[in-house]
Amino acid sequence: MEGFTQTLGAPALLGIGVGAVALLLVLIISLRLHAFVALILVSLITALVAGLPVSGIVDVLVGGFGSTLGSVALLVGLGAMLGRLIETSGGARVLAQTLISRFGERRAPFALGVASLLFGFPIFFDAGLIVMLPVVFAVARRLNEPVLRYGLPVAGAFSVMHVFVPPHPGPVAAADLLGADIGVLIGVGVLVALPTWYLAGYLFGLWAGRRFPISVPDLLSGGPLSTEEPRNPPGAGTVIALLLLPLLLIFGNTGLNALATAGSVDPANPAVQMIRLLGNTPVALLISVLVASIVLGARRGVDKVTLEKLLDSALGPVASVILITGAGGMFGAVLRASGIGDAVSGSLQNLGIPVIAAAFLIAAFLRVAQGSATVALLTAAGLIQPAVAAAGYAGTDLAAVVIAAAAGSVVLSHVNDSGFWLVGRLMNLDIPTTFRTWTVMETLIGVIGFALAWLLFALV
Repeated sequence: MEGFTQTLGAPALLGIGVGAVALLLVLIISLRLHAFVALILVSLITALVAGLPVSGIVDVLVGGFGSTLGSVALLVGLGAMLGRLIETSGGARVLAQTLISRFGERRAPFALGVASLLFGFPIFFDAGLIVMLPVVFAVARRLNEPVLRYGLPVAGAFSVMHVFVPPHPGPVAAADLLGADIGVLIGVGVLVALPTWYLAGYLFGLWAGRRFPISVPDLLSGGPLSTEEPRNPPGAGTVIALLLLPLLLIFGNTGLNALATAGSVDPANPAVQMIRLLGNTPVALLISVLVASIVLGARRGVDKVTLEKLLDSALGPVASVILITGAGGMFGAVLRASGIGDAVSGSLQNLGIPVIAAAFLIAAFLRVAQGSATVALLTAAGLIQPAVAAAGYAGTDLAAVVIAAAAGSVVLSHVNDSGFWLVGRLMNLDIPTTFRTWTVMETLIGVIGFALAWLLFALV
């Protein structure tokens, strides 16, 4: 904050930081206060206790909230719209069935997982899992195999994409707080997500299917898991092209940015500027939503009113996520303005803990304590932001730090995590079996993802 000088020492600031996190956990876990309200309240109390000038506290809160939403809300909202269009058109089932026919029934778990990885780019975890479960159950029944043999590779695929790859809110918000380039983060996130899924989702899913031979539940009786096929669904090639469109645009922007930095292209060239504009993540997603609206809407006979309602229905479910993300940015702004983040940074340096390891450990602790991966990731990013800035990380190194924090935010899913109950109930697992399957898989995803992120951090 301009004109403010912190007079408290590092021990006092660290104590305030620990107290703020503890209060946040108590409010969310014990008092069951909504995370959005809890983050705002804790941000206000922390600012007061840390001695920020009362007259400037609201400016810090609103500034942190608004700067985070400026990038996150556009990406999450447009990504949700794109996912909704693909979901309701029947694209998920078409792509899954096409991959199964190409790979063969024996490799159906792999085919379903690959389909889920593709759909995991624009579709959030909960929605993606619900869309794919009818296909999972149908295939498992047809082949008379345990449900976990197919269900865990699918759930693991959506999980790794949701945790590591933009435009999902966690990595997007962490990238915004730490200053990471979205295009680079997508590349690093995909590099980490694919092998992590293969080891923690696919191979572990095959083992768990043999170890826990649970039959397919009788769950497909209508509602959100209805097996009714949409009329005139798109072809698999069309769906893949729509998923690749925003990625190609974003990577074009990132590549030109790197070439401009290296002096290989002129950044003032109008053509270069236009390509970079089209490849900016919000613009790329906007273009993709417009193209999908035509290809999956108008050309399939969907009238304008229905299409408008369809896009509108995508925004309601993500509103809570967007607001919580903004409140997390508010908390991070208070940590920075009060000097708590700098105190944490200095302590990490004194203890000799690498920033990338600290990002993972802090996020993991917060994840276990309060359940929300988004809250854990945002809080961890806010705490390590001064250390990241002091180290001068950029490019792949900075993206690897974001991935490490994201990996910590997914480990040890248990009863305070909605994903624990969603997977357990939908697949008809009892609580001990959910711990032995879902919790173990999520922990493997976090540990393997962190190991790969650290490897990229060390080598690149």
